[in-house]
Amino acid sequence: MSDRVTLVEVGPRDGLQNEKTIIPAGIKIELIKRLANCGLPVVEASSFVSPKWIPQLADAAEVMAGLDLNSSTRYPVLVPNLQGLERAILSGAREVAVFAAASESFSQKNINCSIAESLQRLRPIIAQARSQDITVRGYISCVLGCPYEGAVAIKAVQQLAEDLLAAGCFEISLGDTIGVGTANQARAMIRDLTTTIPVEKLAVHFHDTYGQALANILACMDLGIRIVDASVAGLGGCPYARGATGNVATEDVTYMLAGMGMETGVDLAALVATGQWISNTLGRGNSSRAGRTLAKH
Repeated sequence: MSDRVTLVEVGPRDGLQNEKTIIPAGIKIELIKRLANCGLPVVEASSFVSPKWIPQLADAAEVMAGLDLNSSTRYPVLVPNLQGLERAILSGAREVAVFAAASESFSQKNINCSIAESLQRLRPIIAQARSQDITVRGYISCVLGCPYEGAVAIKAVQQLAEDLLAAGCFEISLGDTIGVGTANQARAMIRDLTTTIPVEKLAVHFHDTYGQALANILACMDLGIRIVDASVAGLGGCPYARGATGNVATEDVTYMLAGMGMETGVDLAALVATGQWISNTLGRGNSSRAGRTLAKH
């Protein structure tokens, strides 16, 4: 097994999208640049979703214009439809992400269509992106539980992951959207999925609602997972999850991995400073336990 882990920083998009107060584009650009300077290889910059649905991300093109898209850092953006993809391409994006849910109820509530219909919508987006040499990452939400259905069958996750890979996604991020999963459930999911999917094509994206995210990440790493999504200062969270505390904090994941002797290329001290800066800028507490503790030292 490789001793290097790729951290995918999702704070600027997944972390900020539900903030009630509109954050200036300049702050978002500064956050993304600071995160890149910490050594994070992938920083999800924004989403080209309709401003009507997520006003916080209406400035996606402005944010992209403020970044050095020729640097070694990858700056993927989420695209919900072909119009979003066209806007992303005009902004200079070289990597995009698409989104589907493993729960029929969540798919209907979130994007007003079935899982099968969502795949029909995504295939032309993926094909169009690939035709222009833009790589596509696939997100699957509700892999370990749904706020409407409860438990989600691993077979449903596996089938959706296989379908997205067959459509042209290079990587699948498995999201425990409401943070209900435990280590044994996470391990069982990865064990089943890797019977048909190469482990290097899978990433994990855990929310920390019940304080299980680090344990779940470790359980998945035991089975070969080496790509982990995280959000600086634990920003974000699913609005559908009761008591949601946000994504697992990048600082906490980095601290754990450093203690295990795993390589990430991330400067933890710089990351802690960035987490404190964005928390102070947003006027909120830092949700990273490692970040809060290390900031005092």
